[in-house]
Amino acid sequence: MAKKLNTGITGERTTVALTDEQYKALVQLIRDGTPNKRIRPNHRVAMALVLEANLGIRVSDIVRLRLSDILLDGENYRLNITEQKTGKRREFFVDPRLVFYMQSYCIDHGIDRDERIIAITTRQVQRVLHNAAEYLGYERISTHSFRKFFATKAYESSNYNLVLVQSLLQHSSAAVTQRYVHASSKEMLEALENITEIV
Repeated sequence: MAKKLNTGITGERTTVALTDEQYKALVQLIRDGTPNKRIRPNHRVAMALVLEANLGIRVSDIVRLRLSDILLDGENYRLNITEQKTGKRREFFVDPRLVFYMQSYCIDHGIDRDERIIAITTRQVQRVLHNAAEYLGYERISTHSFRKFFATKAYESSNYNLVLVQSLLQHSSAAVTQRYVHASSKEMLEALENITEIV
């Protein structure tokens, strides 16, 4: 068994949140593949990653997801699942555009509303993503990067409301959520400028 190299740098192997460009490039590459067939097209993995990036749930829950898990609640849609990792019941609203995207995908691929939308394993998603990230030269990318991407987008679009993101991810503490969100150097600099008061 190969021994892991310990460089002493804390967090060196930590998965990072994706940038918008990385998200689009990875999904496109996985969906379309490469002309030389080094990366073969895989619409199921591409769909799994799109869903993780837009729902914020773990890939282990994505691969178990069915259209029947989405309920019409008045004029809104909500996802109703039990998380595999925590065993917690989760209910939250889903953007109708994403619901229609999922419905179209299921129609195009002959998937019944009670069948799994992504009928593959978590490990298969991870393997395809690893190969695509390596091909593009991206480091520290895993399926969890897509959950962190969701968290970062939610954080930015909610005017940096950490409590809201904590609720969306169902984290037990804000400290855990804070590790998920990616604050750019520009945002940190602006925050420091706004709080600095020298007398």
